[in-house]
Amino acid sequence: MPELPEVETIKRTLTPCLQEQKIARVEVYHPGVIAAPGPEAFSRLLAGRVITYLDRRGKYLLVHLSGEYCLVAHLRMTGRLVFIEGAAPLANHTHVVFSLAGGRSLRFVDTRRFGRLYLVGEAELETLPGLRDLGPEPLDPAFDARALGAILAGRRRPIKQVLLDQRLVAGIGNIYADEMLFAAGIDPRRPAASLNQEEVARLRGAMQRVLEQGIANHGTSIRDYVDGSGRQGSNQEHLQVYGRTGRPCPRCGQPLERVRLGGRSTHFCPRCQV
Repeated sequence: MPELPEVETIKRTLTPCLQEQKIARVEVYHPGVIAAPGPEAFSRLLAGRVITYLDRRGKYLLVHLSGEYCLVAHLRMTGRLVFIEGAAPLANHTHVVFSLAGGRSLRFVDTRRFGRLYLVGEAELETLPGLRDLGPEPLDPAFDARALGAILAGRRRPIKQVLLDQRLVAGIGNIYADEMLFAAGIDPRRPAASLNQEEVARLRGAMQRVLEQGIANHGTSIRDYVDGSGRQGSNQEHLQVYGRTGRPCPRCGQPLERVRLGGRSTHFCPRCQV
């Protein structure tokens, strides 16, 4: 699933292509990916609107439109939003096409059809299921070690599971949680409340570094992810522990291990992470 760095990269690559562009028409080929309103109203309400700017909240892409509307995209596991410069055949699993001026288009492609598109009024964003329950943004300057410590205090769940809880911290998924905890030297199985003040500060710094590295490398492409131009990211080349079970730890040489926490594969070094 695209995580914060991937959605942020999509936002940044699509912004120069889409900002101030008018949507001429919308063709929906698979109505099931339209979460709200119905597919006919979705197409009708979008036609003629101008894209004013793009934003991101957690793992959601927000395309703000004229007339106080917002197109919300949750890509989930295999969803892609790709800008196409000219006429081109539709790729397999293309479910929605947003036609723009000059033959250009924005296409929503999703192999597994888990992604969802919402068209809502700006005033409804704060009440949209999923968005309304998101925790703070981990790259927000206000999200400091004190704010993170307040979230962890009293929580007995493993720290890895707490980081994945979108209601507590927005945008972090399995890959980046493993990388953050390795960078901070913290065992993912530890109860969140067991981290001391120094460890919380270390984790806060690791969160920022790992997420910013993911953005700088244009995201992690392991299976389906591509940016808004259809290009893969390169962050998979810089992962330290995720997907590296049995390989030597890049710090100490100990074989990396994998366990399951909350149904998710979790990768770590049994020597470096305590």
